[in-house]
Amino acid sequence: MKHYVGLDVSIKETSVCIVDENGKLCRERKVASHPDDLVAILNDPALNLDRIGLEAGPLSQWLFDGLAKAGFPVVCIETRHTKAFLEALQQNKSDRNDARGIANMMRVGLFKDVHVKTLGSQKRRALLTARSLLQEKAIDLENEMRGLLRNFGLKVGQTSGGTFERRILELVENDAELVEIMQPLLDGRRKLREGLAKLEKRVRSEAKNDDVCRRLMTVPGVGAVVSLAYVATVDIPTRFRHSRSVGAVLGLTPVLNQSGEVSRVGHVSLRGDAMMRRLLYEAAQSMMTRVVKWCWLKAWAMNVTKRHGSKKAKVALARRLAVVMHRMWVDGSEFRWTKIEPPTSVAA
Repeated sequence: MKHYVGLDVSIKETSVCIVDENGKLCRERKVASHPDDLVAILNDPALNLDRIGLEAGPLSQWLFDGLAKAGFPVVCIETRHTKAFLEALQQNKSDRNDARGIANMMRVGLFKDVHVKTLGSQKRRALLTARSLLQEKAIDLENEMRGLLRNFGLKVGQTSGGTFERRILELVENDAELVEIMQPLLDGRRKLREGLAKLEKRVRSEAKNDDVCRRLMTVPGVGAVVSLAYVATVDIPTRFRHSRSVGAVLGLTPVLNQSGEVSRVGHVSLRGDAMMRRLLYEAAQSMMTRVVKWCWLKAWAMNVTKRHGSKKAKVALARRLAVVMHRMWVDGSEFRWTKIEPPTSVAA
């Protein structure tokens, strides 16, 4: 007889529920949220495990890897589908009931599995997230200093990254109290900028040493950050049967609301990776406004701008960039500036 397992994971403990193929409860227990503890309770010769359900979350990648390496048939399932299933199944929410519901999801097959990224992609993602965090905190600190000085009629104005500190010191040089207030903030900003520069260097080095990233950077508007983030997000390109599916996974396709005679096409779904979506939008904006040389993709986006406006054109271009980059990755090709294939030389 086959058995199915549901795992409801929290930071400290995981609720484990095991049911058989008839839905009969076989075992319920709470163990520490660690792969070794889960392996110990599941490694029972009396159990014929067919599927183990694990909801996507902060610890899911770590636990999934541990169970998969131990040879268990573990599946990481999508959170929205899990939430809808559990809400329809139970009245009272608890860890025990959630684990039982996930076990029954595995038994009847009503679930949608999600891709668990490889260790290399997880590390690249952590690098990009840390870089983005330092950048945001440095900008927040600079804006706070601007706001504090504006109360005293001191306007910083436009500055570059290297002239900001000098401009602040020029404004407060005649006020010793303001110097004491600004100096710790400037020291903190300097540390953030130094850390950001180190991570920027690491990102560029990673992209430079990766063949796929180098090919993706041949697309106008796509740099080291966008290419590395794209490779880390897609992870394994063959998991998409069609390149156009990437746009939907990243939340760049419109939402369709259809019921009876009513059919409405709304804004983009905004589901999936928010950071990757933002970076693709920035790449699209760069292609349309900063890249001087024309290509077929920019010409297409400009035609969309005439019909629907600049904002929608940038979103559409971001989606098409995701599709084109996936096709380049699969084909092993570089970006073509024109749609017409270059003529092949014929030997005389």
